[in-house]
Amino acid sequence: MINIKKYAAIDIGSNAVRLLIMDVLEKEKNNVKFKKSALVRVPIRLGEDTFVDGKISEKKIIRLIDAMNAFQLLMSVHGVETYKACATSAMRDASNGTYVIDRILKKTGIKIDIIEGKIEAKIIAATDLGDLLDTNSSYLYVDVGGGSTEMTIYKKGKISESKSFKMGTVRMLNQKDQLKEEWNDMKNWVKKHTKGIHNISLIGSGGNINKIYKMSGRTDDSPLSYIYMKANYKYLKTMSYEERISELNLNIDRADVIIPATKIYVSAMKWSVAKRIYVPKIGLSDGIVKSLYAGIIE
Repeated sequence: MINIKKYAAIDIGSNAVRLLIMDVLEKEKNNVKFKKSALVRVPIRLGEDTFVDGKISEKKIIRLIDAMNAFQLLMSVHGVETYKACATSAMRDASNGTYVIDRILKKTGIKIDIIEGKIEAKIIAATDLGDLLDTNSSYLYVDVGGGSTEMTIYKKGKISESKSFKMGTVRMLNQKDQLKEEWNDMKNWVKKHTKGIHNISLIGSGGNINKIYKMSGRTDDSPLSYIYMKANYKYLKTMSYEERISELNLNIDRADVIIPATKIYVSAMKWSVAKRIYVPKIGLSDGIVKSLYAGIIE
């Protein structure tokens, strides 16, 4: 007999806000499956405010409150038993971040935790990579968000190193000239911790790499090569913002951030000398649900 539970995760990122609803299927002890039931994405782009003005504007606070009210209703309709709401880079860097989450709690009843980069990386690492990881191989997991990039190195199926960098797609669009030091730190970290690792592969997560994979036409879960990623980056840069929308059918909130995102993935592959990148289509929302179920977070 299968016991079905409904869990949900709310990911308040720098580019978009997401609600992921999952069915947790308990067949027997140690035999649990997670199946996505619904995913809603709203491109509020909080990072545009935080990374330019240092705080979240009243206009976007109202949009965020509306989104949380909608999410509350959707969770009720789906019969969600347990949920967790997490805010990342844009909210934790905003001078009024605490005020915003307090206001949302009063208006919607949704409690939001602002999580630090290390916690974000830990939650992302909780996603189930068992079917992908070869315990005899090494991987550099790269999760690119709007405000930060989380990197984790796996050796023999276990986490070796992990770090969060203030280097995200929206941040790169708005703080281009202020990120040279952080970029060099990320470059040096990758080179240092992948030095001597032969035949390392990347695992990429985030909306942009998922879109890149979909655009590649792959349907067999095979990895994308470094040559393909580098060529794709050059191709995307030759197109204007409008062309990426009209010719590649990208959403208006994806057509600009896909460039800096691709740059991070390609650079990480270059620094680690990785020849391939796997795209399992998982991210923070998945990690929140699985961490919640496992009792890693409350």
